[in-house]
Amino acid sequence: MKHLVLLCLLFFLSNSYAQNSIDSISVKEDLAFFKDNLATKLKKNINSQQLDKIKNKEIRNAAIQMLKGDYDFNYRLATYKAYLSPATLGKKLSIGDGYSKYENITGIYLPLGKHVILVDNIAKNKTIDLVIPNWNRQPPTGIAPDQDPNWGIEKKSYPLKNGINIIDVKDFDGLAYINYYSEEPKKENAIKIHFIDAEVNGFFDSGKQKNEDWNKLLDNTIYPMIDARGKYIQTIYPKADLKKYAFNKGVELLNCYDTLIYRQHRLMGLIKYNRVPNNRILARVNYNYYMFRDEDGIAYMGGKSGYALGMVLDPAKVIAGDPAWGFSHETGHVHQLQPYFNWGGLCEVSNNVFTMYVLKSLGVKSRLIEGNYYDAARKKVIEKKESYLKVGGSFEPLVPFWQLQLYFEKAGKNPDFYPDLFEAFRKQAHNADKLKVKADENPAVYQLNFIKTACEVSKVDLTDFFDSYGFFYVGNFDGDCYGAYHYNMTEKMAMDCKNEIKSKNYPKPILDITTLTD
Repeated sequence: MKHLVLLCLLFFLSNSYAQNSIDSISVKEDLAFFKDNLATKLKKNINSQQLDKIKNKEIRNAAIQMLKGDYDFNYRLATYKAYLSPATLGKKLSIGDGYSKYENITGIYLPLGKHVILVDNIAKNKTIDLVIPNWNRQPPTGIAPDQDPNWGIEKKSYPLKNGINIIDVKDFDGLAYINYYSEEPKKENAIKIHFIDAEVNGFFDSGKQKNEDWNKLLDNTIYPMIDARGKYIQTIYPKADLKKYAFNKGVELLNCYDTLIYRQHRLMGLIKYNRVPNNRILARVNYNYYMFRDEDGIAYMGGKSGYALGMVLDPAKVIAGDPAWGFSHETGHVHQLQPYFNWGGLCEVSNNVFTMYVLKSLGVKSRLIEGNYYDAARKKVIEKKESYLKVGGSFEPLVPFWQLQLYFEKAGKNPDFYPDLFEAFRKQAHNADKLKVKADENPAVYQLNFIKTACEVSKVDLTDFFDSYGFFYVGNFDGDCYGAYHYNMTEKMAMDCKNEIKSKNYPKPILDITTLTD
């Protein structure tokens, strides 16, 4: 009896080892039944008895299905092109590194364990990774969500090479993405990848699919998160919440996001100056905080306390009121020009120029009016001859920047004021930093540059307007806005700027811009 038990145990262990031990040699032997390197076609005259010799279960299943003519290549076999590196895009647009790092969605789910992935056409010396983020990660037990030390995306990266890749997924399962970025994407090879007999989760593309396809995804995916993308947006949200708030509304949801980002592109001058990127902004679920922007895009809180998802997953709400403000505010952070329009003190201000522009275009009532911030700015800044930076908050300091938009879109007859201003700042950044001072060292330097550039772009002498809001405020003070800064404006700095503008002989505004409201 003991011998029988031992034999059974040895049989079990050997069988288990055969199933779990995947190495490149055995995989290469299994792939000998296929006609091509990506294992998309069987060799001629192959029969089912021969395929029984294939050791790897996934390869054997794929081969048997190919022999029958019913192997599903959808998602499993795909071509991936390079995207412009988010870091390079940030430098081109002077906006930092906030665009998606997960552009190449595969629609493939990889559970724990080893998987065979076949790759072709990676260029020599090119590094391409397969990335699995842990979208399901939540704060450890006993730790409050906002006290979790890791708000960012937990992920595992696996380098890929041409030919056979054996990926051993450990710690957590997840959806797969191909990290393929370049400084010159048009010069890169398109690569092909076959996730042989892999589990398919799929993804939604609003430019190619309809709500029928969206509903099928929501009903049939095997992973609790759904990938989707529009023209300018990429999303990853829980399936349960999408079914609750956006069933049969996938196209509308992605289109709402796209239209909000499109308006920001317009204000930035990306449309006028043909700079709209192929890259997207990533919007995702998080389990730590209501909503925020980080180096991976923007995030909305999910889970039991995550009511934010109810605001941003219903297309009717996304473009109205608070949800539209929240989305535009966070994507506005992604688009803040560094540091030409994001010097010390403007971290929660300059992004809201985008927010105001987007909501005004949607017909949503102005928060500056609702909160009586025009009057507050006049009393706290203009009447007290104070610097707009010293009043605190994010709304009073926003007033002068928004009043410029109000003036030039109507009375000033230059609706392209901000698009032209943003382009001017990009050119300044690309022509080297002539200011030679970091924004966190002295925001006064970038503040004066803003004044001069605004006058040059508009061909209007805006000195009096800026003077009213303390843009020429002489003195020293310290502040903190996601980092300490020290403001230092001398009398000479202020006068040199005023004299330079005066020498241009620009006309004055035709009305007092400080009186304008929405």
